[in-house]
Amino acid sequence: MNTATATKIEAILYLKGKPLSLVEIAEYAACDRATAEEGIIELIDDYARRDSALEVVETATGYCLQLRNDYQDLVQTLIPVELGLGALRTLAAIALNSPMLQTDLINVRGSGAYQHVQELVEQGFVKKRRHTDSRSYSLQVTPKFNQYFQIEQLPQLLEGTQQEQQLELELEVAVS
Repeated sequence: MNTATATKIEAILYLKGKPLSLVEIAEYAACDRATAEEGIIELIDDYARRDSALEVVETATGYCLQLRNDYQDLVQTLIPVELGLGALRTLAAIALNSPMLQTDLINVRGSGAYQHVQELVEQGFVKKRRHTDSRSYSLQVTPKFNQYFQIEQLPQLLEGTQQEQQLELELEVAVS
């Protein structure tokens, strides 16, 4: 087996970033299917022997170069999350009222919040548990929410806001 072919296949898998069939790999590598298969086997073996964060695996749709499962937590930590404006507003409502019943959230945000909650749970920002006293779910933000949005000092901020509101009330009373 030509190591240059295996290296070329590695580059192809990296650049495509999705599973490829042997036929596609052979086409991109400008080789026959048997050579592509040998190259894939060599890559799988090579990645299995070295201490690497990456691996070449066969999926239902083809072969791909991917991050090992041991490093999936880094994906959650390092890759920015894409949340739409509606999901962000739903997240803000949950954060401000946490824990919050899903029925109350729907009353505030509308039925589109069901999809937002599902997305926020999948992203790890919200946890959802069956509420014991009703058929609704209890929603609350997770530690990932606090870490991602850097809200370590939320209690202190809320205390400061309450103090500011108290001062404003006292000033209004004094001025009146």
